[in-house]
Amino acid sequence: MTTATIESEIRTIPPVLERAAICARTLRDHKARDITVLDLRKIHPLYDYFVIGTGTSRRQIHTLAEEVDDSLKAVGDSRRGIEGYQASKWIVQDYGDVLVHVFDPDTRSYYNLEELWADAPRIDWERE
Repeated sequence: MTTATIESEIRTIPPVLERAAICARTLRDHKARDITVLDLRKIHPLYDYFVIGTGTSRRQIHTLAEEVDDSLKAVGDSRRGIEGYQASKWIVQDYGDVLVHVFDPDTRSYYNLEELWADAPRIDWERE
């Protein structure tokens, strides 16, 4: 792969907020519940946005994770890591500047990321 090709690919990836909104819309389109996007740019050194959603079954949680990955691949992004896929109570996908969390209801309630990151502004992802 040449430098020009790499630079061309980098330029085609949408801005980070748009990619976070793509994740949230994908979760919505596949019936996730309680979708939240948190803006961490001023409070976390590694991630710009957390996208959080809830699935109702192991199968749905897997589907949500895979559909988010497919949606971001379609715009030129790639997943850098994934954790929790086998257990399927909390799948977290790392896209560098966006972290996507898909929980089952009990696990989401237990970890309560919105409370943990209460200082993070919520993004109106449906308008983005």
